Amino acid sequence: MTIGINGYEAVVPRFGFDKETGLPIRVGSSEYVFQLLLNLNKIDKTNVYRIYIPPIDSSPEKLGLPKENKNWLYIKVSKKFGPWTLTDLSKKLSSDKKVLDVFFSPTHYLPLRVPMPCVISILDVSYLYFPELFKKKDLYKLKLWGRYSIKRADKVLTISKSSKNDIINEYKLKPEKVAVTYPGIREILKTSMKEDLVEKFGIKGDYILFVGTLQPRKNIKRLIEAFSRLKTDLELVIVGKKGWMYEEILNAPKEYGISDKVRFLDSVTNEDLPSLYKNALCFILPSLYEGFGLPILEAMQYGCPVITSSISSLPEAAGEAALYVNPEDVDDIAQKLEKMINDSNLREDLIKKGYEQVKKFSWEKTAKETLNVLEEVAKK
Repeated sequence: MTIGINGYEAVVPRFGFDKETGLPIRVGSSEYVFQLLLNLNKIDKTNVYRIYIPPIDSSPEKLGLPKENKNWLYIKVSKKFGPWTLTDLSKKLSSDKKVLDVFFSPTHYLPLRVPMPCVISILDVSYLYFPELFKKKDLYKLKLWGRYSIKRADKVLTISKSSKNDIINEYKLKPEKVAVTYPGIREILKTSMKEDLVEKFGIKGDYILFVGTLQPRKNIKRLIEAFSRLKTDLELVIVGKKGWMYEEILNAPKEYGISDKVRFLDSVTNEDLPSLYKNALCFILPSLYEGFGLPILEAMQYGCPVITSSISSLPEAAGEAALYVNPEDVDDIAQKLEKMINDSNLREDLIKKGYEQVKKFSWEKTAKETLNVLEEVAKK
């Protein structure tokens, strides 16, 4: 069987390249695509893969992707006009229709023309529930192109039961058309001592950690307001790249009179992030909506107790290993933060439960489940 995959997001990172490593900064959907490619290459030596990518300055291998061989090919498709996936990739797939048994786009969009069975990944439909939090052009694209892609696909993959229910309800799909393949977590990396964080990031004492793109859906402004109500010497360390509508977030520490207690870090490498998890007093993700919430598991993996929202997919990710908050209630967020800070027994209990929770997830498992779906669709 020959499988075609849209590899765009694995080689064209939304947040550019890391200055130290030269590797793409992959978060969210780009990390999902990257990990799927790595692990499909790892588990499957039988099928032939054609990974379609736009022209790039570096080779895919130098960006961390698997080496090319007879069963794993990178097909560079020149960009000539319009959005690459919609137009240029469409044209290439038309010429490859006799080559591919199935095409997989592990992003939100399919090409305009897909003349073979196809599968798509939809990580979440937050744009339908929080349209005011998206740029107008992005919202239009997500709604229009997204609807076409979902209706055209033979199968839709998503990363939680919560997202599956949302997709079925919003797009009136039959339940059997949508499959859940939970994401995995990165392999454990070596961590640094807390003292090293002073030199690298200026963090001198204990801190509460948030990791995620700076955008309204992550509910960071309410987190900062809640943190401002605590009588504590702790810092709030916010790790994440600027997404969209982030100005209010950056101004919030000044607004609530705690500019000296909130630290924004936007250039943390994948190698340094584990140390931030490991040395934090706790991790908090009070999002208004998540397709899954991968940083929760990353925090648990490094022995960091977790606070997160009680809505959407987050209870699926965290299970019994987290303290839950109402993300729209600033008082509740503040109270749960205070409880976590003052109760060392609670922290120890959540750390133990977190270690057990992360055992349920792996990218290799995600890849195997994804491959099963691709083979099923190709045989129809």
